[in-house]
Amino acid sequence: MTGREVLTPFPGLGTAAAPAQGGAHLKQCDLLKLSRRQKQLCRREPGLAETLRDAAHLGLLECQFQFRHERWNCSLEGRTGLLKRGFKETAFLYAVSSAALTHTLARACSAGRMERCTCDDSPGLESRQAWQWGVCGDNLKYSTKFLSNFLGSKRGNKDLRARADAHNTHVGIKAVKSGLRTTCKCHGVSGSCAVRTCWKQLSPFRETGQVLKLRYDSAVKVSSATNEALGRLELWAPARQGSLTKGLAPRSGDLVYMEDSPSFCRPSKYSPGTAGWSAVARSRLITTSTSRIQAILPSQLPE
Repeated sequence: MTGREVLTPFPGLGTAAAPAQGGAHLKQCDLLKLSRRQKQLCRREPGLAETLRDAAHLGLLECQFQFRHERWNCSLEGRTGLLKRGFKETAFLYAVSSAALTHTLARACSAGRMERCTCDDSPGLESRQAWQWGVCGDNLKYSTKFLSNFLGSKRGNKDLRARADAHNTHVGIKAVKSGLRTTCKCHGVSGSCAVRTCWKQLSPFRETGQVLKLRYDSAVKVSSATNEALGRLELWAPARQGSLTKGLAPRSGDLVYMEDSPSFCRPSKYSPGTAGWSAVARSRLITTSTSRIQAILPSQLPE
């Protein structure tokens, strides 16, 4: 990933039950379109290649589900020009991709698919005990820390698009964090709660997708303003016409965009159009298109 990409083709995406070993793992890393540094990290982390594939699969399917009744159905095949623009749809792609990465890596740790991480290390919860009772917590702490290193940080974002991309990436990560729950299980004779084991568990990704779709529906159009104290550009939402209030910076949970979306009804370089397609036909198209999945990956994490 070069720093301006969102989508990276991942051939043969699928779900693996266990990390690939030896040469198979190295070959899978080489097949992914990653930067040299990311490829080196992938080769040192057995199980990561499969996790990246699963994250791509999860992100795309969720995007397709959330937009199943919209004019744009998350289709990018042959029309990746949308990714170079600042539309609301681009904002959603950045958010859902970072969310899928965060969610999938945390779950991979708890499922034993990654060699260098295990269960969530919450205070008072030992991995040995957690595995014995089958209650291994999703390791969100490791997930976010590893992704920060794997994706890197954008330093000195000097243009509006870069700051918007970083902001939307953070919205996706935040949506996953907000769904982290504490789940407990009782142990004891005849169902008594003599001993209670608790662990951290992520909410189903469908709930995260629903949150991000709501953020999309209420996305904020932004421009840029120079922060004199920090000497850098900041996102700024201009006041609406006729409003007495001044413009404000978008909230940390707002998806942001810079350009109004095109009409997805007519064929264009951004959409195949909707003319002649019934609701059933569009639904079938969304389902069958999963066989040609493209990985949705943010290029970098915000600082």
